Amino acid sequence: MRTFVHAARLAVLPLALSLGMVVATPPPAATAGTVGSAWVEGTLVHISANNIKVKTGTQELSFLLVPHFDQIFSDDGKTTYQMKSLHSGQTVKVFYDQKFLGQRHADRILVLNRAQQPMKSQKG
Repeated sequence: MRTFVHAARLAVLPLALSLGMVVATPPPAATAGTVGSAWVEGTLVHISANNIKVKTGTQELSFLLVPHFDQIFSDDGKTTYQMKSLHSGQTVKVFYDQKFLGQRHADRILVLNRAQQPMKSQKG
């Protein structure tokens, strides 16, 4: 009898989930990652419309960029940069998370100079 009751509960579970009777998702605080929870600092190797590769030490990490990505700042956060101003060989700091299917995607990119100091604003 116990096996029958257990099987009946399992059979009803998909129906209950589709009707919204059972909430199976964790609370938002458990799934939400804060921006800057993970970051990497290194040399920019490749940049394109949908990804960026950064070399740090012996490893190369790839990050996805969402369409219309515009979160590129100087290290102090006061100056913004356009995507076309990034090029290979620059030192950058990438803040990222891995919420979507385990893929790393960049949340914010900071542009540093060779001495790991903020870049001065360029006029021109």
